[in-house]
Amino acid sequence: MTDHYDVLETREPAEREADLFSRLPEVLRRAMVAPAYAERLKGIDPASITSRTALARLPVLRKSDLPALHKAAPPFGGFVSGRPGSFGRLFTSPGPIFEPEPTHADPWRGARALFAAGFRPGDVVLNTFSYHLTPGGFIFDASARALGCAVIPAGPGNTEAQFELIEAYRPVGYSGTPDFLKILLDAAANAGRDVSSIKRALVSGAAFPKSLRDEIKSRGVDAYQAFGTADLGLIAFETPAREGMVVNEDLIMEIVGLGTGDPVLEGEVGEMVVTSLDPDHPWIRLALGDLTAAMPGKSSCGRSNMRIKGWMGRADQTAKVKGMFVRPEQIAEIGKRHPELGRLRLVITREGETDLMTLKAECASPSEPLRSEVTSTLRAVTKLGGLVDLVPTGSLQNDGKVIADERKPG
Repeated sequence: MTDHYDVLETREPAEREADLFSRLPEVLRRAMVAPAYAERLKGIDPASITSRTALARLPVLRKSDLPALHKAAPPFGGFVSGRPGSFGRLFTSPGPIFEPEPTHADPWRGARALFAAGFRPGDVVLNTFSYHLTPGGFIFDASARALGCAVIPAGPGNTEAQFELIEAYRPVGYSGTPDFLKILLDAAANAGRDVSSIKRALVSGAAFPKSLRDEIKSRGVDAYQAFGTADLGLIAFETPAREGMVVNEDLIMEIVGLGTGDPVLEGEVGEMVVTSLDPDHPWIRLALGDLTAAMPGKSSCGRSNMRIKGWMGRADQTAKVKGMFVRPEQIAEIGKRHPELGRLRLVITREGETDLMTLKAECASPSEPLRSEVTSTLRAVTKLGGLVDLVPTGSLQNDGKVIADERKPG
């Protein structure tokens, strides 16, 4: 059995670099058909962008700016030349940000990540990412089917129904958040249900500290993590070497200094900026707001692409909770809906192996009905459950912080 998805994964780095930058000019030409890219890249000759140095001179597009850009020029902010009806599926994710799914096979580039995690053609995969409006469920569904796997489109929650599916179909693989995998394993143990067919997992969308990895491993599941976004799909993934994450093929990853857009030296922490070579929906220097650092050398698994240390925090105050982004704009919206509140701060922690968020809200006249109303608003705006703590006026520090992510990296 081969150890690699295809020969592209083990080619010499110089060969990969030459291939990517020989294809980039045509991708740029196609991107500039879209009005927003035409404006941003005005005066740029695509034929001249054939190296990382040349690419670094192009403007950075901040993901955090996309909600406002999409609102100003719906649905895609002028960054997509194709009509909405020319795509396969149309999604929204918090912001809101609107994303189209191209119609070609494996549009989110996830088959490699699944292969690296041990998934093989003919496997049955339980996919517990959400299929509702956001791309998550479809990213892993399409990737698994491109690999030749059969997919159970389970989505999150409803563990009793999931147990019935697992016992009937005996899936060998799991895709979803690590938190829900633990919930599923715990619930099965408590209910005496047999989920022992699940032997491997590809997890994403939430922190995966060593403590949780070890616990899941002790339950018989070998889990690997991947890093991705709703815009780009799978960006980097773990391999059997367990040495950071290997950047996916057909992507150009830059790691840049915060606020500069200039590449940092290898090993230095910076913000991920990604250029994709999808001709139907390219991204040109999309700054994700996520921090990482490049690792030297080649992975011992034989894959030769750039390696990163994985997710190392946020360059801004946006945070990912249970696989969903929570943004400062959403906290501001809660304040608009409840003018009786003062300063707001969303504090994100972990309790056990689960993300927990608590909205601290200054209030001169706290009451249980108000707390209940704000709790409902928090869920409506973020699409996530959380606690609300009404605190005295003036008790929150005046430091401009709206989202405080207090989870310890692991």
